[in-house]
Order: sequence, then structure tokens, then C-alpha cells
Amino acid sequence: MRFSSFTYLVGQGWHNMRANRLMTFASMGVLTVCMLLVGAAFLVGINIDAMVEYIGEQNQTIVYLQDGLTEEQTAAVDSAIRAIPGVVGVTYVSPEEVLQRYDSELQLDSRTSLAAAFADDIPFDANYIVVVDDLKNLSGILPQLLAIDGVTDLRSPLELSEVFLSLQRAITYAGYGMVGVLALVSIVIINNTIRITVFSRRKEIGIMKLVGATNGFIRFPFFVEGVTSGLLSAAIASGIICGAYYALIRWYGEHQNNITQMFGGSLVPLQEVWYILVVAFAAFGFVLCGIGTATSIRKHLNV
Repeated sequence: MRFSSFTYLVGQGWHNMRANRLMTFASMGVLTVCMLLVGAAFLVGINIDAMVEYIGEQNQTIVYLQDGLTEEQTAAVDSAIRAIPGVVGVTYVSPEEVLQRYDSELQLDSRTSLAAAFADDIPFDANYIVVVDDLKNLSGILPQLLAIDGVTDLRSPLELSEVFLSLQRAITYAGYGMVGVLALVSIVIINNTIRITVFSRRKEIGIMKLVGATNGFIRFPFFVEGVTSGLLSAAIASGIICGAYYALIRWYGEHQNNITQMFGGSLVPLQEVWYILVVAFAAFGFVLCGIGTATSIRKHLNV
């Protein structure tokens, strides 16, 4: 195709958009709303997944040490724990620190001090707080911790972790399943809108065919219309969803409470998701509107 022909057909496509502005606005409106619904479902899904993942990262296994270990033996236990694959956090807690923690948590009156009462004979053992990289690895790490010389017992959220993993899978599947259903519904609605748009211009297509226009010559302006409408809708939807999400992040950060802190205290940052939304919307608009419009006129070309 010559460049002059290309520019003419592109201009013709844009002219047709202005001439049929009512149907253009209708298709763009439908496409924009569908993109917003899919984008909102996607953002809800990734934030729920991030919150559940944050809760899972707060796993702590308490490893109790044998009473009376020397510094060398304690150091050997420390090295053995850190050498286990999957262990990402190891914190030593002395008996004195355990006593101080219970003393502050019980909050006795000013005349009574738990630390002072047990200053000469601390009834607590030293321990390590161990954090694993993934709860899926916890069941395999626990036997390795118990096998270390100097370890007498441990306390681990193993049963809770199994419940958590099941919950995480269920939320992930439900969230992205909702995105898939909305995307499918959007495709059906937009495809029907495109068909109505093309049907309203069937006489125009028939006249062009009768005067000798080739199928490609007829299709290309429709393709330009579809691509332009799709990309404009993607730009509008991206601006609305990113702006609204940015405002939500600011509001969420300014209204912190115990519940929000429990779920991590923040939403997934906009800079981590905006490009996914923009690229997905642009691809969605280009493929669905551009190719969909060009292929929808096929039966009207048989004159």
C-alpha cells in the first residue's frame, strides 16, 4: 500500500468516526466501562492477595533451647538453624528478655514487678524466633529444627499455616476468576456493540463494494476506527482507574487503624500496577475493537 493511500484511509477512518459520532461514543462508553470493571476487579484481587501474603509472612516459630548451654553450644545451635534452607530470619531471645517482655505485657501495678520477683531465678529458657520464607516449607523445616543438638521443644503455627494456605489459594482463585468472568462478559458486550455499529452502516459498505472498492480498502477505515476507539477508551479508562486508585491509596494511608495495620497498613503501590493496567487496556482495545470491527463487516462484503 502506498503511503498516500495509507494516509487517505486513516483520514477516512477518522472522518467516519466524526460522521457516526453517536455510535462511536456508544462503543467507546461501553468499552471504557468494561475496562473499568475489569481493572477494578484486578486491583481488588492483587490487594487481597498481597494482604493475605503479608499475614502469612508474619509466621514465627519459637525454638526452645536446653537450659545451661554454653556460649559455644548456643553459637552452634545458631549456626545450625541459619544453615537450614528456607530459614530467612533468626532472632535470639535470652531468658532476661523473655522475662522483661512478660513483665511489660502483664502491666502489674507500680509496687509489683515480675522482673524483680524472678530476678534471682528466671523460670524461662532462652529461645530463637525463626521465620521461614514460605509457609509451604514449614512442615519440612520443623523436623530439622528439632533434630539440632540443644533444642528441646518448639512452638509453631503449623495447623494455622495449613488453614492460611488454603485460604490464600481460595482467595487467589476467586479474585482472578472474577477478573476472567468480567473480561468474558466485556468481550460479549463489546462484540455485540461492534456488530450493531457495523450493521447500521451496511448500506455504506454495500455502495462502496458496488463501485469497485476492494475488501481491504473497505476494511481498513473500519480497522482505523476500531483501533482509535479502543486506544482512546484505554487512555480514558487508564486515567480514571489510576487516578481513583491513587486517591484510594492516599485515603487508606491517612485513615489507619488496628485492622488496616493487621493487613499490612498499605495497598499495593500504584507504580507496581499502573503499567500492567495501561498495557492490558491498550491491548484489549486494540485487539477487540480493531480486529473485531474489521472482521465484523465480513458478511456485508458479499454483495
